[in-house]
Amino acid sequence: MVDANIARLRRARQTRLKIRELGAVRLTVHRTNSHIYAQITSAAGDRVLASASSAEKELRARIKNGGTRSAAEAVGERIAAKAKAAGIEAVAFDRAGYRYHGRVKALAEAARAGGLKF
Repeated sequence: MVDANIARLRRARQTRLKIRELGAVRLTVHRTNSHIYAQITSAAGDRVLASASSAEKELRARIKNGGTRSAAEAVGERIAAKAKAAGIEAVAFDRAGYRYHGRVKALAEAARAGGLKF
């Protein structure tokens, strides 16, 4: 039996190889039971251009629990706003091996609604 996290990282590696091949700016998602995090990294992967998480003070004031879909939507809106401020319009979505479902999907749809294209 393969550990679930090892399997997730294996799936993530394939996505990251393809994104590197495309040379696109990357929107990466990481989730824990308590919080959800998003960051936009440069095409080379050497710099973080924008980041947002449910652990940020501004978002914690608005949301009760960081591990919910509504928290993921708030993070998606915030990362889209920060990306626009940094002049980023299009990104490649790196879901880090997580299924496109639930909180990951809510974050992605909120970021799209905020104006990010991927």
